[in-house]
Formats: sequence, structure tokens, C-alpha cells
Amino acid sequence: MSAHFQFKGGLIALHKSVCLLIPCCLALFAVGCSKDTSSNAPSATPAAAVPEWTSGYRVYVTNETSGDLSIIDGSTLEVIATVPLGKRPRGIHASPDRRTIYVALSGSPPAPPGVDESTLPPPDKSADGIGVFDVAQNKLLRVIEGGSDPENFDVSRDGNMLFVSNEDVSAIGFIEVATGKLIQTIAVGGEPEGVTLAPNGKLVYSTSENDGTVSVIDTAARRLLKTFKVGRRPRNIVFLPDGSRAYVSAENDGTVVLMDTVKNEMTKAIPLGAPGESKPMGLALSPDAGKLYVTTGRGRRVFVVDTATNQATSSFEVGQRPWGIAVSPDGRTLFTANGPANDVSVVDLASQTVTKKIKVTGGPWGVQIIGR
Repeated sequence: MSAHFQFKGGLIALHKSVCLLIPCCLALFAVGCSKDTSSNAPSATPAAAVPEWTSGYRVYVTNETSGDLSIIDGSTLEVIATVPLGKRPRGIHASPDRRTIYVALSGSPPAPPGVDESTLPPPDKSADGIGVFDVAQNKLLRVIEGGSDPENFDVSRDGNMLFVSNEDVSAIGFIEVATGKLIQTIAVGGEPEGVTLAPNGKLVYSTSENDGTVSVIDTAARRLLKTFKVGRRPRNIVFLPDGSRAYVSAENDGTVVLMDTVKNEMTKAIPLGAPGESKPMGLALSPDAGKLYVTTGRGRRVFVVDTATNQATSSFEVGQRPWGIAVSPDGRTLFTANGPANDVSVVDLASQTVTKKIKVTGGPWGVQIIGR
């Protein structure tokens, strides 16, 4: 009798366990089935644990090969967090209120120099998009549409629209931030890269690597106004604050091109070393816009251009293939992203010397600075 009771008790205990287990399994199954698997599904990362930020500035660096974002403290010059983003993060820009950082993500594999692109693996279009990173929370909130193979972009003055270069379809995409949707595509030259909004917010300019041109687009009418030649393989564009002039880096000519933004035409080419050896890439102005700093890729140097005379006044070596570039809010320090070296150079601009190289994860590409 006693043994029979224990056996029954065992059966009863087992029955209760199974009854508890089945609802749990069903709940987990339901959660798994409810996940959005669409190509533009929002994704998020846990908030990065970083020290409290009350003053100074931080440097945000996209790492193309490791797929993450390095956050550097501007006072200690140390990496304080590394946040996963997605595949191939490159272009990086802040919202007008500096509370959000947007990052271009792409599932198209990079083509190393000399490699036939037709031999590369097929692109992962599900990875294309624009990452939305919250500065206060130090986390990626979601990924919105970015068009096909987004590389670089700019943000409208009211923060409501992104203008994105879609490299593999030769177009500029208009992305509505609120809905996260691509609402307009405008055809431009082959392999568009640099995208910059004019200071008045009415025109957006895009470079075409293949065609050696700059395209001018009316942001309100959403139509192409003009395309003009600027030199071989133009990369990026930066405007003077009054909008009267702009500069374009022409990689294969070894020049930075001065652009008349009233007539929308090339004014002159400013030589920055021997073409082929010096390959102008990234552009950054000093806070007073008196100096233009230009990275030169495999040239390993940064050139300084006086914006009053439009002449190169000096240059200094910073590291291996510098690309992205930014200047601190006080104008004293310059940062360059040195892709193959997996580091960021810190330059004292008074002496024009590298004072430190900060190791990051893999293939640093873009640099964005935000101050408190």
C-alpha cells in the first residue's frame, strides 16, 4: 500500500511538471514566431556601460570590417565602449540636436584593391540600412531603410530627412526618419559616395566616383538640377559656413577642388602631392573655417589648406591610409581613422604631430565628434 502510494505520488508530480512545462514551451515558441524577419526589421543592442558624461566631447568611430562603433573619451583619449552595429558601417553623421547618430550599414562585401568585383560573394541586402544610435543611452535603437548599398549621407536641417548615396544603383535616396522609409530615389552619376547638404538646406550635393562629377539636387522639389565635372574619382564635399564655396576631394587627381556654389561649377584644383601617391579622401574644416584638413589615403598624410588663399600650406604624416577625419570643438585636436592599421590618430594641431594612436576593433572608416 505504501509503495503504491509513492508510485502514484510520483506520477502526480510528473504530471504537474509536464503541465507547467508545456505552457512555457508554447510561450517561447510564440515569441520566436512573432519576430520580424523582414529585411528592414528594427534591431537593437544593449546599452553600453560607459562613465557618466557631463562635459568635454566624445569621438565616435565606425569600424567597417568588425561591424561596430568605437566610443572614445575626448579627455582621456581612451576607448570607453564598443557597440555592435551591423555589417560594414561606414558613413556617420549626427542629428541637428546631437542626440542621435546615424550610421550607414551595407551588406555589399568590400572589394580590396586589385580584386575583380565579379568574384566577390553576393551582397546581403537584408543588412542594408541606416543604424539609429541613441547618444544618451549608448545603444543602437533600430535600423531603418537606407536604400541599396548605402555608403554615405547627410541629414536635413530639421532632422526629418536623410539623403543617402546608394552606390550600386547610382542614386540618392530620400529617407524619412519618422517612418524609416525610402520615399524618393533620384538617379545621379555612377558610384555616388559623398553627400553633403548646402548650409541653406535647399540643395544637396553628391559626388560620382565613376563619372568624376557632382550632382546638385533640389531637396524640396526632389529633382536633379545640374551635374558638372570636378575631377577624377571625387570623394567628399565640405561647404564654408556661408555656403558661397565648397571643396571636393578628387582622389585620382591628387587635388582638392574649389567649387563655386552659386554657379555650381568647378573653380580651380588645388594640388596636394603627386597624383597616385597622394589620394585625397576625407575633409574637415577648423571651427573658424579658416583651415581645411584633407586626408590622403595611401599617401599617409593630412594636408592643410588655407581657405582664404586656397593654397596648401603644410602637411604631416598621420598613419596608414587615413580616411575619416574630424576636428575637436576647440580646434586643437584632429582625429583620423586609419583603416588597415585599426587605429585612430590623435594630432595636436599646434605642433601638427601625432601624440597618440588609439587602437580600435577593425577597419575604422568614419569619425563623428559630439560635445557636451
